[in-house]
Parts: sequence; structure tokens; C-alpha cells
Amino acid sequence: MKILKEFTIQFVGLKQGEHNFEYKIDNKFFKHFEYDEFNDADLDIVVVLNKKTTLLELYFKATGTVNINCDLTNEPFNQVINSDFNLVVKFGNKYNDENEEILIIPHSEYEINISQYIYELIVLSVPFKRIHPGVQDGTINSEILEKLEELSPKNLEEKTNNESIDPRWNTLKKLLTDK
Repeated sequence: MKILKEFTIQFVGLKQGEHNFEYKIDNKFFKHFEYDEFNDADLDIVVVLNKKTTLLELYFKATGTVNINCDLTNEPFNQVINSDFNLVVKFGNKYNDENEEILIIPHSEYEINISQYIYELIVLSVPFKRIHPGVQDGTINSEILEKLEELSPKNLEEKTNNESIDPRWNTLKKLLTDK
């Protein structure tokens, strides 16, 4: 838990108003959560805490890149992350995090750990379908893509048209058209 200590904000001693916190996130952060889908990470997190008399407003901003593998080619590439998230922290009788944008903590609390919110912000910012930019613009050279292209139905049809067809198939095809 030592790695998470830096993400604990003690708000009880802070004056009312805005307070800025900056964090640098790398792969060590994700290892703590046992999340291994990123090859590498280089992210800057800015957290703005606006302390008011009855609540806390937190604004999270994540910018940077994570290195992930393409779903089609398994080639690694850097995915740009640019995301933000708002969280309102209210005080109540007991802890309640059922609402994703409102956190209720007991009146006796004096600090909040924001590591889980940073983790979720980054992981949820990565697109569901991870496609290398070279696949979309056609500039990537990959053995997997070449094999997929070779086995695509379009190329299979060309191969069968070029090869000699057994004449028995032609008579069977007539059955389909002679209805």
C-alpha cells in the first residue's frame, strides 16, 4: 500500500477554495491493481480539489499515452489518453459509493484516497476496440495482416475462379438456376 500513499489527500487542514495536485503515472501504478494490459504508461494526472464548507469537488484530468497491443495484429502502439472526470464528495453517516459521481464519506474522515478513481479514469479511457493507427491508414506491415488478407473470402473466390473447376459442379449449379 506504500505506492498508494501519495494519492491520499488530507483535506481537513486545507483552506476553502481550489487546491491543485499533480501526479505522474507509469506502469508501477497499474501493477498495484494487478492490471497487465498496458505494456507501458506515461500519463500526467491533474486533480483540482475545490473545498467548500459542506462538500468537496474533485476534477480529474488525465493526459498522456499508454502502450497497448492491437486487437487485430497484436502489434504494440501508443494510445493517446485525454480524459476527465468530476467527483463530488459529501459527508454523511456512513460510506456510500453507489453513485459513480457522488461519494459519501463519514463525517469523521479527514482524508481521501483517489487512486481507485485515477485507475478507473485511465482504464475506461482506452477504446474498447484497440486498433493500431497503421491498420486504419494501411501503413503497417504485419505478418498477421498479410495472412488475414490471404485468407479473406475475396481472395478465396479469386483463387477458385482461377483454378479449373470440376465439370460436375457446373451441372449441380444448373439445378439452382433451373427452378
